[in-house]
Amino acid sequence: MEWCGWVGPGKEDFGLRHAAGGDREAKGRRAQPTQGWRRGKAEGARSRLVTANIGKRRLGSRREVAGCEDLHVMDTLHLLLLVASLPLASRGAMRDVRSWTEDKNYHQPAILNSSALQQVAEGTSISEMWEHDLQPLLIERYPGSPGSYAARQHIMKRIQRLEADWVLEVDTFLSQTPYGYRSFSNIISTLNPTAKRHLVLACHYDSKYFPHWDNKVFVGATDSAVPCAMMLELARALDKQLLSLKNISDSRPDLSLQLIFFDGEEAFLHWSPQDSLYGSRHLAPKMASTPHPPGATDTNQLHGMDLLVLLDLIGAQNPTFPNFFPRSTRWHKRLQAIEHALHELGLLKDYSSERQYFQSYDYRGGIQDDHVPFLRKGVPVLHLISSPFPEVWHTMEDNEKNLDKPTIDNLNKILQVFVLEYLHL
Repeated sequence: MEWCGWVGPGKEDFGLRHAAGGDREAKGRRAQPTQGWRRGKAEGARSRLVTANIGKRRLGSRREVAGCEDLHVMDTLHLLLLVASLPLASRGAMRDVRSWTEDKNYHQPAILNSSALQQVAEGTSISEMWEHDLQPLLIERYPGSPGSYAARQHIMKRIQRLEADWVLEVDTFLSQTPYGYRSFSNIISTLNPTAKRHLVLACHYDSKYFPHWDNKVFVGATDSAVPCAMMLELARALDKQLLSLKNISDSRPDLSLQLIFFDGEEAFLHWSPQDSLYGSRHLAPKMASTPHPPGATDTNQLHGMDLLVLLDLIGAQNPTFPNFFPRSTRWHKRLQAIEHALHELGLLKDYSSERQYFQSYDYRGGIQDDHVPFLRKGVPVLHLISSPFPEVWHTMEDNEKNLDKPTIDNLNKILQVFVLEYLHL
């Protein structure tokens, strides 16, 4: 990732403006049949009133006049009831017409109670994650290296052993780099690929290439071995709940989970549009050209991304995560609420409420990271990257000894609750 200063209007707001424009256009189209229906009903009601009034003038007796007045009152009541019912009918029609690709904009979490929060805290294990998920990744793993292959095999084996029915795909491709053509491999792991919508968690598993110095190698503990391990621990800790996603239920939305491990996020030499984000720059257009659900003619896999949650630079003590994009503000606030709820129950370790992880301020700079190719195509993004960056960023000191276990454990709990709530599990 790379900090790139002020972002002018457009880059991070592109998806928001695009979505808003689409909503306005769709609402305009939906209003037409409703208005026509409304006019037809109102004109019919007015014709009945005219008929009643003509009849009233022709009647002679007081009783007959009174009867027509009753008819007049009844028709007026019918008209009033009709007008009162229009907003509800209109809303129902709008729900029927609304495309499934818009459901992400109205999605609400299923809030977990105190008992469920306690179960999440008890179900995750920092020691198991450390030994089985993280330590095997603390190796040199730049694209094309033996360590890259080992890391990829490790990630896949940790997912394949789980009960949930994960479908693994390795997206391998060649790309030009400052050192000639290199092979890159993204890992995409999906639960219930035929589900229309997916919450997507992502990170990069490559480490930055540095020449060896004084027998030291760069292992990128926060950048991004820890985020990879957190995603693997989430899949393990929530395995039984995630297993239920393959069973379609009318009580839950047509929604599942996807994990993406990007290759080639780091630049080989100097960060530039050509030397960085190799994996995400390749995958975003590939997904945009892949029909989804299978057989669709006008929607693709990017339409199926409810929210891209990108994890990066996590593992140092006292991280802060600002809100980067207006479109995902409500989900950033949900993380704040989960953090507060876990703290109130005493479930966060070595934690001070005076230094919250998820900060309420909006970050108006630009950080180049794997979300950018997706953001430019309109995908909603929740960027979980520590800002300011850890002090050990892109140094040989970004290693195991400078990681903070309690912080990582706390963030595991927050992220797992967030996923359960989002998926209504």
